[in-house]
Amino acid sequence: MPEQNSFPFPEPSPGTQPATGTSAPVATGTPPPAADAALPADGTATSASAVVPVPVAGRAPPPSPRRPLWARFMGWLVDPWLELKLEPADLDIQADPRPVCYVLEDYGLSNALILDKACRQAGLPSPLVPLPRDPTGRKRAYVALSRRNAAPLIPDQRPAKRTHSDSLARLLQAHRADPALDVRLVPVSIFVGRAPDRQSGWFSVLFSENWALVGRFRRLLALLLNGRDTLVRFAEPVSLRESVDEGLPPERTVRKLQRVLRAHFRRIRAAIIGPDLSTRRLLVDKVLAADTVREAISDQARRDNSKPAEAWKKAHAYAWEIAADYSHPVVRSASFLLTGIWNKIYRGVLVHHLDKLKEAAPGHEVVYVPCHRSHMDYLLLSYLLYERGIVPPHIAAGINLNLPVVGTILRKGGAFFMRRSFRGNPLYSAVFTEYVAQLVSGGYSLEYFIEGGRSRTGRLLQPKGGMIAMTLRAFLRQPTRPVLFQPVYIGYEKLMEGNSYLDELSGKAKQKESIWSLLWGIPKVLRSNYGQVVVNFGEPIRLGEVLAERAPDWDGKPVNEDEKPAWLADTVDALAQKIHVNINGAADVNPINLLALAILSTPKHAMGERDLLAQIALSKTLLAEMPYSDRFTVTPHTPEEIIAHGEEIGVLNRIPHPLGDVLGVDDDTAVLLSYFRNNVVHLFTASSWIACCFQHNRRMSRRTLVRLGRTVYPFLQAELFLPWSEDEFAERVDRIADVFVREGLLQQINDDEGGILQRNQGQSDEVFRLRAIGHTLQQAFERYYIAISVLVKNGPGTLGAAELESLCHLAAQRLSLLYAPAAPEFFDKSLFRGFIQKLRELRLVWPDQNSKLLFDDRLDTWAKDAKMILGRELRHTIERVSPEAARSEPVETPSE
Repeated sequence: MPEQNSFPFPEPSPGTQPATGTSAPVATGTPPPAADAALPADGTATSASAVVPVPVAGRAPPPSPRRPLWARFMGWLVDPWLELKLEPADLDIQADPRPVCYVLEDYGLSNALILDKACRQAGLPSPLVPLPRDPTGRKRAYVALSRRNAAPLIPDQRPAKRTHSDSLARLLQAHRADPALDVRLVPVSIFVGRAPDRQSGWFSVLFSENWALVGRFRRLLALLLNGRDTLVRFAEPVSLRESVDEGLPPERTVRKLQRVLRAHFRRIRAAIIGPDLSTRRLLVDKVLAADTVREAISDQARRDNSKPAEAWKKAHAYAWEIAADYSHPVVRSASFLLTGIWNKIYRGVLVHHLDKLKEAAPGHEVVYVPCHRSHMDYLLLSYLLYERGIVPPHIAAGINLNLPVVGTILRKGGAFFMRRSFRGNPLYSAVFTEYVAQLVSGGYSLEYFIEGGRSRTGRLLQPKGGMIAMTLRAFLRQPTRPVLFQPVYIGYEKLMEGNSYLDELSGKAKQKESIWSLLWGIPKVLRSNYGQVVVNFGEPIRLGEVLAERAPDWDGKPVNEDEKPAWLADTVDALAQKIHVNINGAADVNPINLLALAILSTPKHAMGERDLLAQIALSKTLLAEMPYSDRFTVTPHTPEEIIAHGEEIGVLNRIPHPLGDVLGVDDDTAVLLSYFRNNVVHLFTASSWIACCFQHNRRMSRRTLVRLGRTVYPFLQAELFLPWSEDEFAERVDRIADVFVREGLLQQINDDEGGILQRNQGQSDEVFRLRAIGHTLQQAFERYYIAISVLVKNGPGTLGAAELESLCHLAAQRLSLLYAPAAPEFFDKSLFRGFIQKLRELRLVWPDQNSKLLFDDRLDTWAKDAKMILGRELRHTIERVSPEAARSEPVETPSE
């Protein structure tokens, strides 16, 4: 007879929903229990029709042997600490005269006492008296599937691993020996303190029911703290005689019965306390059993000339190093702790557009892709999601954060760790890739930072597509659940890592994270005021829509791991760019951003109070007149409140003066403020472009303004991840020009030439405000001109892309040392690299057969256009500091 995989245990009744303590789940990352009703508001899994808090009326306990003396004494001790809720109410076991044997998930004195009290409360036979003729030989009427193994007396002697319950096997054997015996098996699930809600006490959370077997001391504490919230759920009785009569071999019968019982207990536990999120326990075995990992293990054994078992151990160590170990009690405990920290160091955490995520996420695998500004990003996003009723995602964290104690807490909060590079280690790469694939196929929500590291300049770093590619390939391998990428913008007013960033930008080596530096920095952090934090959820990106656009030939069927479709790389790049565009589209403009935009536009980083107020007001006006997107936000504070806030958190220094106070910042603070200016510089691209065109020109036609804007826009778009096409940018420039005219910064001249814009003469307030707006982009155009100057100076076919990048970096660095100090990103190699790549994409330069860059006369047009944006003196200075590549002189052979 074929072996069955089901058993006639009923599904959980309505009213047994996981009590996660959150509101309706949105993309929780784990499949919800099947067809369960919602919880009451207090988070308890009870209902009037399903719970029996008192003995069943009119039912007296059946006559039975007296319980042992020890059981009566221990029951008397624990009775005050226990309040049981029994399910279901209509279970009628006594109507059938056949004996009853209860089945527990695991052994334990507390479980036996709870079961005994539940049976007395419901009028059922006691589990602590033997069955007729005691077929189990244990003088009791219950069995368990597993036990907590005690430590062996001899260190080297370990108990043999058992594959089934001995008591259950003896019970089945007794049925074979006695055809008249027919014991009914009643599975009983016990939950002491289910997953609590957000209002539960901290210690109650720590000792609430979860998926792990706990020790005796922890179980005792759980009873003391949560015993009055104990649920005992009985299943319908099942005849063991029917199982024996199937005719399977004895060992196979007990294995089958135990397997089905375990599945039943898992199903009930998931329905009562929620799904098991412990990826270490559930996923490591799946990862190691995957075909790709098994092949990688075999390849590793061949490379090392070792046994496969040794390679398997190495793969297992990798998987154990990587995998998260999510723990609800730890997450809840961390939320208690973090609530106090946020309230102490921050003036509040604002969240925008989370409701739109909740509308879009149901039914999707959600991948959170935030910008990466601080180590606080990890904690902040998970905390906010948890507090608003969403299960925290599994987070890809750098292995450098796997510190003692801290790494364990992060791992139990859902972090899984990855090494900085997989190069040269195919086994590690296979294990990590398979782990991500298991998370995606299992429906777990994910979070990773596609910038690869924290931004030190405040700009979004160029995206790295590794994690996106893994997610995409995992989806293509098993395209059962649609994937939703959720960009997230996180904006700070003050960074905890500000001083370390300042050191790194000044040339010092990055300090390695350590537990001691963390502990040493905690008191300082708790004494500081870091202002307000804003978390904005951007426009989500549906992977299915991207594939429909980029891979129209894909038919929706699974793609094998070995297949590499031609469209895969382009799709990954398109996704990465779109994510960054949507992150920027959800930017928040806070008071410090506005102060940085204004104060850094002056040579000495200082402004009179009246001028600073006017400049902040102008920035807010431009953002209000031409919104960047429907998801970006701006501080509601007035210019006066913004200045007061800057002084309060120690960003601005006020210098009293009889002619009017001056507000400024010192040099170190100015470098840090450039970080916050760069957070929002993309929002002012069109405004800054217009202002730059009038730095060295008093008049310019709209036609020229738009034409030059079209020329430069592809480079600005690549650098700042802007969302518009060239036509949309040109339209935006034209409309913002109208705002400038209305604000009095420019005048419209209606003469014969038509469409001429003109700024004021001299050093008027309007000219001052125009110059301040243009300063945010001025250095970008200086970088572009440096690259063009170095190319032209060295000539076509002389420099490769890497050589050009290095020479541009040196020229920018020297320019900053000789003249006014520039922002940290001014000589950032990655920005030059992006500009050079864009030149190649537009075919303004191209490589020859030796990978040297060639160009034609079109670069002269660029140089002429630069004269309209950069002053003569600055252009001359850039040309003078632009280096030439070292050329090896030919060696002349002396004549004989």
